[in-house]
Amino acid sequence: MLYVHKTSCFSPQQTAPDTAPEGLTESRNNQLLVKEPAYSHISPGSLRRMGKAVRMSVGAALPLLKDTPQPDGIIIGTANGGIEDCIKFLNQIIEYNEGLLAPGNFVGSTSNAPAAQIALITKNKNYNSTKTHRGLAFENALLDAVMLLEEKPEDVYLVGSVDEISSYNFNIDRLAGCFRKQIVSNSRLFEDTAAGTIAGEGVLMMMVSNEPAGAIAKLNALQTIHTNDEWLVKETAEKFLLRNGFPGEKIDLLITGENGDALLEKYYQQIESLFSGETSIARFKHLSGEYCTASSFGFWLATEILRTGRIPEIVLKRKGRAPVRRIFIYNNYRGLQHAFMILSVPKTR
Repeated sequence: MLYVHKTSCFSPQQTAPDTAPEGLTESRNNQLLVKEPAYSHISPGSLRRMGKAVRMSVGAALPLLKDTPQPDGIIIGTANGGIEDCIKFLNQIIEYNEGLLAPGNFVGSTSNAPAAQIALITKNKNYNSTKTHRGLAFENALLDAVMLLEEKPEDVYLVGSVDEISSYNFNIDRLAGCFRKQIVSNSRLFEDTAAGTIAGEGVLMMMVSNEPAGAIAKLNALQTIHTNDEWLVKETAEKFLLRNGFPGEKIDLLITGENGDALLEKYYQQIESLFSGETSIARFKHLSGEYCTASSFGFWLATEILRTGRIPEIVLKRKGRAPVRRIFIYNNYRGLQHAFMILSVPKTR
Protein backbone atom coordinates (compact mmCIF):
# COMPACT_ATOMS: atom_id res chain seq x y z
CA MET A 1 0.00 0.00 0.00
CA LEU A 2 2.73 2.46 1.00
CA TYR A 3 6.21 2.69 2.49
CA VAL A 4 7.21 4.63 5.62
CA HIS A 5 10.57 6.40 5.33
CA LYS A 6 10.97 8.72 8.32
CA THR A 7 8.99 9.24 11.52
CA SER A 8 8.82 11.73 14.38
CA CYS A 9 6.87 10.89 17.51
CA PHE A 10 6.24 12.98 20.64
CA SER A 11 4.58 11.00 23.41
CA PRO A 12 4.37 10.75 27.22
CA GLN A 13 7.48 8.54 27.03
CA GLN A 14 11.00 9.37 25.90
CA THR A 15 10.44 8.88 22.16
CA ALA A 16 12.03 12.05 20.73
CA PRO A 17 14.42 11.63 19.02
CA ASP A 18 12.92 8.38 17.71
CA THR A 19 13.73 5.45 19.91
CA ALA A 20 11.47 2.76 21.33
CA PRO A 21 10.93 3.40 25.07
CA GLU A 22 12.72 1.19 27.56
CA GLY A 23 11.56 2.71 30.85
CA LEU A 24 8.11 3.90 31.91
CA THR A 25 7.09 7.45 32.74
CA GLU A 26 4.26 7.11 35.22
CA SER A 27 0.86 8.76 34.87
CA ARG A 28 -0.45 11.49 37.15
CA ASN A 29 -4.12 11.80 38.05
CA ASN A 30 -4.95 9.24 35.36
CA GLN A 31 -3.32 11.35 32.65
CA LEU A 32 -0.22 10.87 30.52
CA LEU A 33 1.03 14.19 29.12
CA VAL A 34 3.42 14.51 26.19
CA LYS A 35 7.11 15.16 26.88
CA GLU A 36 7.64 18.13 24.62
CA PRO A 37 11.12 18.99 23.30
CA ALA A 38 12.68 22.47 23.38
CA TYR A 39 11.44 23.32 19.84
CA SER A 40 14.72 25.06 19.03
CA HIS A 41 13.81 25.00 15.31
CA ILE A 42 10.70 27.20 15.87
CA SER A 43 11.09 30.92 16.46
CA PRO A 44 10.10 32.03 19.99
CA GLY A 45 7.62 34.53 18.57
CA SER A 46 5.77 31.88 16.59
CA LEU A 47 6.00 29.34 19.38
CA ARG A 48 4.37 31.70 21.85
CA ARG A 49 1.28 32.04 19.67
CA MET A 50 0.81 28.31 19.04
CA GLY A 51 -1.62 26.12 20.91
CA LYS A 52 -0.39 22.76 22.14
CA ALA A 53 -1.68 20.65 19.23
CA VAL A 54 -0.24 23.06 16.65
CA ARG A 55 3.05 23.33 18.54
CA MET A 56 3.48 19.56 18.74
CA SER A 57 2.54 19.04 15.10
CA VAL A 58 4.86 21.71 13.73
CA GLY A 59 7.66 20.59 16.05
CA ALA A 60 7.38 16.98 14.87
CA ALA A 61 6.92 17.80 11.18
CA LEU A 62 9.66 20.37 10.47
CA PRO A 63 12.65 18.03 11.04
CA LEU A 64 11.15 15.57 8.53
CA LEU A 65 10.81 18.31 5.91
CA LYS A 66 14.52 19.17 5.80
CA ASP A 67 15.15 16.63 3.05
CA THR A 68 11.69 16.95 1.46
CA PRO A 69 10.71 20.60 2.01
CA GLN A 70 7.74 20.46 -0.38
CA PRO A 71 5.85 17.15 -0.08
CA ASP A 72 2.96 16.65 -2.48
CA GLY A 73 0.50 16.75 0.36
CA ILE A 74 0.00 17.12 4.12
CA ILE A 75 -2.58 14.78 5.66
CA ILE A 76 -3.29 14.77 9.40
CA GLY A 77 -5.83 12.85 11.47
CA THR A 78 -7.18 14.33 14.69
CA ALA A 79 -10.30 14.30 16.84
CA ASN A 80 -9.50 16.79 19.58
CA GLY A 81 -6.54 18.70 18.16
CA GLY A 82 -7.08 22.37 18.97
CA ILE A 83 -9.90 21.70 21.45
CA GLU A 84 -8.12 23.48 24.32
CA ASP A 85 -7.75 26.68 22.27
CA CYS A 86 -11.37 26.34 21.21
CA ILE A 87 -12.55 26.24 24.83
CA LYS A 88 -10.33 29.24 25.69
CA PHE A 89 -11.81 31.22 22.80
CA LEU A 90 -15.39 30.38 23.76
CA ASN A 91 -14.68 31.39 27.36
CA GLN A 92 -13.24 34.70 26.13
CA ILE A 93 -16.46 35.45 24.25
CA ILE A 94 -18.32 35.27 27.55
CA GLU A 95 -15.62 36.96 29.62
CA TYR A 96 -15.22 39.95 27.28
CA ASN A 97 -18.89 40.06 26.26
CA GLU A 98 -17.95 39.49 22.60
CA GLY A 99 -15.55 42.44 22.71
CA LEU A 100 -11.85 42.45 21.80
CA LEU A 101 -10.82 38.79 21.64
CA ALA A 102 -7.29 37.34 21.36
CA PRO A 103 -6.93 36.07 17.76
CA GLY A 104 -4.35 33.40 18.63
CA ASN A 105 -6.83 31.12 20.36
CA PHE A 106 -9.29 31.50 17.48
CA VAL A 107 -6.68 30.68 14.81
CA GLY A 108 -5.56 27.55 16.64
CA SER A 109 -9.02 26.38 17.67
CA THR A 110 -9.99 24.36 14.58
CA SER A 111 -9.04 20.77 13.78
CA ASN A 112 -7.29 21.76 10.55
CA ALA A 113 -4.97 24.24 12.31
CA PRO A 114 -2.00 21.80 12.63
CA ALA A 115 -1.95 20.88 8.92
CA ALA A 116 -2.56 24.50 7.95
CA GLN A 117 0.26 25.87 10.11
CA ILE A 118 2.75 23.34 8.74
CA ALA A 119 1.80 24.42 5.22
CA LEU A 120 2.00 28.15 6.04
CA ILE A 121 5.41 27.86 7.70
CA THR A 122 6.88 25.80 4.84
CA LYS A 123 4.99 27.73 2.11
CA ASN A 124 3.46 24.49 0.88
CA LYS A 125 0.53 25.08 -1.49
CA ASN A 126 -0.08 21.42 -2.32
CA TYR A 127 -2.85 19.09 -1.14
CA ASN A 128 -3.79 19.73 2.50
CA SER A 129 -6.36 17.67 4.37
CA THR A 130 -7.44 16.90 7.94
CA LYS A 131 -9.40 13.78 8.91
CA THR A 132 -11.69 14.05 11.95
CA HIS A 133 -13.14 10.54 12.30
CA ARG A 134 -12.74 10.22 16.09
CA GLY A 135 -11.13 6.84 16.80
CA LEU A 136 -10.37 6.23 13.12
CA ALA A 137 -8.94 9.65 12.22
CA PHE A 138 -5.36 8.36 11.85
CA GLU A 139 -6.46 5.36 9.79
CA ASN A 140 -8.44 7.60 7.44
CA ALA A 141 -5.39 9.83 6.98
CA LEU A 142 -3.44 6.73 5.95
CA LEU A 143 -6.21 5.61 3.59
CA ASP A 144 -6.23 9.04 1.95
CA ALA A 145 -2.49 8.79 1.34
CA VAL A 146 -2.89 5.28 -0.09
CA MET A 147 -5.54 6.44 -2.57
CA LEU A 148 -3.50 9.48 -3.58
CA LEU A 149 -0.43 7.31 -4.19
CA GLU A 150 -2.51 5.00 -6.38
CA GLU A 151 -3.33 8.02 -8.57
CA LYS A 152 0.18 9.51 -8.52
CA PRO A 153 2.73 6.81 -7.59
CA GLU A 154 5.68 9.22 -7.76
CA ASP A 155 4.37 11.52 -5.00
CA VAL A 156 5.57 11.89 -1.41
CA TYR A 157 3.27 12.78 1.50
CA LEU A 158 3.59 13.98 5.07
CA VAL A 159 1.07 11.93 7.05
CA GLY A 160 0.41 12.16 10.76
CA SER A 161 -1.94 12.54 13.69
CA VAL A 162 -2.25 14.67 16.80
CA ASP A 163 -4.52 14.82 19.84
CA GLU A 164 -4.25 16.59 23.16
CA ILE A 165 -5.81 16.28 26.60
CA SER A 166 -8.16 19.15 27.39
CA SER A 167 -9.56 19.57 30.90
CA TYR A 168 -13.02 20.10 29.38
CA ASN A 169 -13.09 16.85 27.39
CA PHE A 170 -11.29 14.86 30.06
CA ASN A 171 -13.92 15.69 32.70
CA ILE A 172 -16.81 14.91 30.34
CA ASP A 173 -15.28 11.58 29.29
CA ARG A 174 -14.47 10.68 32.90
CA LEU A 175 -18.08 11.29 33.93
CA ALA A 176 -19.18 9.14 30.96
CA GLY A 177 -17.06 6.25 32.29
CA CYS A 178 -14.31 6.33 29.66
CA PHE A 179 -11.61 7.08 32.25
CA ARG A 180 -11.11 5.62 35.71
CA LYS A 181 -12.74 7.41 38.61
CA GLN A 182 -10.13 5.95 40.98
CA ILE A 183 -6.48 6.91 40.52
CA VAL A 184 -4.46 4.11 38.93
CA SER A 185 -0.84 4.09 37.85
CA ASN A 186 -0.10 3.09 34.28
CA SER A 187 2.48 0.68 35.70
CA ARG A 188 -0.46 -1.35 37.09
CA LEU A 189 -2.97 -0.63 34.34
CA PHE A 190 -3.28 -4.27 33.28
CA GLU A 191 -3.16 -5.74 36.79
CA ASP A 192 -5.81 -3.46 38.35
CA THR A 193 -8.44 -3.87 35.62
CA ALA A 194 -11.72 -2.02 36.01
CA ALA A 195 -14.15 -0.03 33.91
CA GLY A 196 -12.36 2.85 32.19
CA THR A 197 -8.71 3.61 31.46
CA ILE A 198 -6.28 6.56 31.59
CA ALA A 199 -6.08 9.53 29.23
CA GLY A 200 -3.20 10.27 26.91
CA GLU A 201 -2.07 12.48 24.07
CA GLY A 202 0.57 12.48 21.36
CA VAL A 203 1.69 13.33 17.85
CA LEU A 204 3.15 11.27 15.00
CA MET A 205 4.49 12.63 11.72
CA MET A 206 5.98 10.53 8.95
CA MET A 207 7.03 10.68 5.31
CA VAL A 208 5.39 8.06 3.09
CA SER A 209 5.65 7.13 -0.58
CA ASN A 210 5.50 4.22 -3.03
CA GLU A 211 9.30 3.94 -3.09
CA PRO A 212 10.69 0.90 -1.18
CA ALA A 213 14.32 2.09 -1.29
CA GLY A 214 15.35 3.46 2.08
CA ALA A 215 12.01 2.63 3.73
CA ILE A 216 11.89 1.44 7.33
CA ALA A 217 8.49 -0.28 7.07
CA LYS A 218 5.76 -1.21 4.61
CA LEU A 219 2.04 -0.85 5.27
CA ASN A 220 0.63 -3.96 3.57
CA ALA A 221 -3.04 -3.67 4.41
CA LEU A 222 -5.56 -1.59 6.39
CA GLN A 223 -9.23 -2.04 7.24
CA THR A 224 -11.69 -0.39 9.63
CA ILE A 225 -15.15 -1.37 10.86
CA HIS A 226 -17.85 0.03 13.15
CA THR A 227 -19.51 -2.54 15.44
CA ASN A 228 -19.90 -3.53 19.10
CA ASP A 229 -20.11 -7.26 18.29
CA GLU A 230 -16.88 -8.96 19.37
CA TRP A 231 -17.62 -12.04 17.21
CA LEU A 232 -17.95 -9.86 14.10
CA VAL A 233 -14.65 -8.18 15.02
CA LYS A 234 -12.94 -11.58 15.21
CA GLU A 235 -14.51 -12.79 11.94
CA THR A 236 -13.55 -9.57 10.13
CA ALA A 237 -9.97 -9.75 11.41
CA GLU A 238 -9.62 -13.39 10.35
CA LYS A 239 -10.92 -12.68 6.83
CA PHE A 240 -8.67 -9.61 6.63
CA LEU A 241 -5.59 -11.70 7.46
CA LEU A 242 -6.45 -14.45 4.98
CA ARG A 243 -7.36 -12.02 2.20
CA ASN A 244 -3.98 -10.36 2.49
CA GLY A 245 -2.02 -13.61 2.65
CA PHE A 246 -1.09 -13.42 6.35
CA PRO A 247 -2.96 -16.07 8.37
CA GLY A 248 -2.38 -15.99 12.12
CA GLU A 249 0.58 -18.37 12.13
CA LYS A 250 2.49 -16.14 9.67
CA ILE A 251 2.34 -13.04 11.90
CA ASP A 252 5.40 -12.63 14.11
CA LEU A 253 3.98 -9.94 16.40
CA LEU A 254 0.49 -8.82 17.42
CA ILE A 255 0.29 -5.26 18.79
CA THR A 256 -3.03 -4.38 20.43
CA GLY A 257 -4.54 -1.25 21.92
CA GLU A 258 -5.50 -3.08 25.12
CA ASN A 259 -5.99 -0.33 27.71
CA GLY A 260 -7.00 -1.94 31.00
CA ASP A 261 -10.73 -1.24 30.51
CA ALA A 262 -12.48 -4.41 31.67
CA LEU A 263 -15.45 -3.67 29.39
CA LEU A 264 -13.24 -3.95 26.29
CA GLU A 265 -11.27 -7.08 27.23
CA LYS A 266 -13.59 -9.35 25.22
CA TYR A 267 -12.49 -7.75 21.94
CA TYR A 268 -8.78 -8.23 22.60
CA GLN A 269 -9.31 -11.81 23.75
CA GLN A 270 -11.07 -12.64 20.49
CA ILE A 271 -8.26 -11.12 18.42
CA GLU A 272 -5.51 -12.87 20.43
CA SER A 273 -7.24 -16.23 19.85
CA LEU A 274 -6.47 -15.93 16.11
CA PHE A 275 -2.72 -16.23 16.62
CA SER A 276 -0.54 -19.21 17.45
CA GLY A 277 1.68 -19.41 20.52
CA GLU A 278 4.68 -18.54 18.35
CA THR A 279 3.29 -15.06 17.73
CA SER A 280 4.52 -12.48 20.23
CA ILE A 281 1.91 -10.16 21.75
CA ALA A 282 2.58 -6.55 22.73
CA ARG A 283 0.45 -3.66 24.01
CA PHE A 284 1.20 0.04 24.24
CA LYS A 285 -1.48 2.10 25.97
CA HIS A 286 0.24 1.97 29.35
CA LEU A 287 2.86 4.08 27.53
CA SER A 288 0.63 6.42 25.53
CA GLY A 289 -2.68 6.49 27.37
CA GLU A 290 -6.00 6.40 25.54
CA TYR A 291 -6.95 9.04 22.98
CA CYS A 292 -8.68 9.08 19.62
CA THR A 293 -5.53 8.66 17.53
CA ALA A 294 -3.60 6.48 20.00
CA SER A 295 -3.32 3.82 17.27
CA SER A 296 -0.69 6.07 15.67
CA PHE A 297 1.59 5.40 18.67
CA GLY A 298 1.11 1.67 18.08
CA PHE A 299 1.90 2.23 14.40
CA TRP A 300 5.08 4.13 15.29
CA LEU A 301 6.07 1.39 17.75
CA ALA A 302 5.65 -1.19 14.97
CA THR A 303 7.88 0.79 12.59
CA GLU A 304 10.56 1.05 15.29
CA ILE A 305 10.43 -2.69 15.97
CA LEU A 306 10.76 -3.42 12.25
CA ARG A 307 13.60 -0.90 11.94
CA THR A 308 15.61 -2.17 14.90
CA GLY A 309 14.54 -5.83 14.94
CA ARG A 310 13.91 -5.67 18.69
CA ILE A 311 10.75 -5.65 20.83
CA PRO A 312 11.09 -3.55 24.02
CA GLU A 313 10.46 -5.69 27.10
CA ILE A 314 8.15 -3.02 28.52
CA VAL A 315 5.51 -3.66 25.85
CA LEU A 316 5.65 -7.48 25.76
CA LYS A 317 2.67 -9.48 26.99
CA ARG A 318 3.81 -12.78 25.47
CA LYS A 319 7.15 -13.59 23.91
CA GLY A 320 7.17 -15.66 20.73
CA ARG A 321 9.52 -16.27 17.85
CA ALA A 322 12.15 -13.94 16.44
CA PRO A 323 13.02 -12.11 14.29
CA VAL A 324 9.97 -9.93 13.74
CA ARG A 325 9.22 -9.28 10.07
CA ARG A 326 5.40 -9.15 10.01
CA ILE A 327 3.25 -7.22 12.50
CA PHE A 328 -0.52 -7.10 12.92
CA ILE A 329 -1.97 -4.07 14.75
CA TYR A 330 -5.45 -4.09 16.25
CA ASN A 331 -6.91 -1.01 17.89
CA ASN A 332 -10.31 -0.53 19.48
CA TYR A 333 -11.83 2.85 20.31
CA ARG A 334 -14.54 2.62 22.97
CA GLY A 335 -15.82 -0.72 21.68
CA LEU A 336 -17.29 0.85 18.54
CA GLN A 337 -14.50 1.70 16.09
CA HIS A 338 -11.98 -1.00 15.17
CA ALA A 339 -8.89 -0.87 12.96
CA PHE A 340 -6.67 -3.64 11.56
CA MET A 341 -3.26 -3.00 10.00
CA ILE A 342 -0.47 -5.24 8.71
CA LEU A 343 3.11 -3.92 8.54
CA SER A 344 6.21 -5.71 7.35
CA VAL A 345 9.91 -5.25 6.68
CA PRO A 346 10.41 -3.84 3.15
CA LYS A 347 11.74 -6.44 0.70
CA THR A 348 14.77 -4.23 0.01
CA ARG A 349 16.06 -5.01 3.51
